[in-house]
Amino acid sequence: MLNSGETAAQSARNGAGRTPAEVLMGLVWGSTASAAVTAAAALGVADHLAGSPQSGAEVADRAGTDPDATRRLLRALAALGLVTEAGTDRFALTEVGALLRSDVPGSYRAAAKVFGDETLWQGSRGMVHSVRTGEPALPHFLGAGLFDHLRRDAGAYAEFNDAMGQASRTVVPALVGHVDFTPFRTVVDVGGGDGTLLAGVLRAHPDVRGVVFDTAEGAADAAATLGAAGVAERAEIRTGDFFAGVPAAGDLYVLKNILHDWETPDCARILTRCREAIAPQGRLMIVAQVLPDVAAPGQRVPSHLNDLTMLVNLGGRERTGAEYGALLEASGFALTGVDEVPGSGGFSVVHAVPGPFPAVR
Repeated sequence: MLNSGETAAQSARNGAGRTPAEVLMGLVWGSTASAAVTAAAALGVADHLAGSPQSGAEVADRAGTDPDATRRLLRALAALGLVTEAGTDRFALTEVGALLRSDVPGSYRAAAKVFGDETLWQGSRGMVHSVRTGEPALPHFLGAGLFDHLRRDAGAYAEFNDAMGQASRTVVPALVGHVDFTPFRTVVDVGGGDGTLLAGVLRAHPDVRGVVFDTAEGAADAAATLGAAGVAERAEIRTGDFFAGVPAAGDLYVLKNILHDWETPDCARILTRCREAIAPQGRLMIVAQVLPDVAAPGQRVPSHLNDLTMLVNLGGRERTGAEYGALLEASGFALTGVDEVPGSGGFSVVHAVPGPFPAVR
């Protein structure tokens, strides 16, 4: 989901003198803000505003939408800071709004469409159910888990993969600048999707080779991504089920935004498969939004909200460093450190090395 509501701390900073009720209702209206951003992405509003300022009627003509409703949407986007209204009924993109264009580096259009669309929104509607039961709500609306649902619709799965790739394209440059990958010969990206992370690593390190490992649906666009990055000759694409096994003998295994999809027993199975495959002197890196031990107003808001998103949609969770340490120990790894990746939007790297094999595998 797009979490567009203000936190209480943000409200205090951005609007001195607001009453507690105004702060609270700003949070309540966050769902409408998210819907407005998703609508703008789905309708291509940013693409239609890519040139000179346009009127609501001009945007509506290009988008095939109702002129009055389009102008109202644009004015709401102006209040949210995605466009500016220069004079009466003349709208132009801001730097933030430009990220919804489909033709710019760093575009978030697919992510905005997917994370705020009807499918995932249904999970948030079931938040009360999830909090009462501890179970994901989305399967009750879809009749299946999220990934099973996506497998029924190749177009939806492709758009989901595109959204995941867009999210990675922001994190990967920061990660590659923060972590030294030169000691590793073979990097195995477990659940690597369209190959965005591995492509970034291989481009920055010409002597490193790598493997993208995912389901056939998840890795459908990996060849194109690796080819476009000019690293295809040093990369291999392998498909399979990481609950059953992962490619062997890598000296670095990377799990980015994988474990938060699953509850602890499933995570232990994935990590145990990695432990069985990893070279004796290998390393494991978990790239994730690591929660603080104590929640504080205005701190790590996206991570805490994403934790709830995982709960309602998949039954997964974000974790603290200590929780990762316990999970790793139970799966045959030893935690060696957790460090935040500057400029990554709140991601950290959890570092681990092989330890004693668990008693039950």
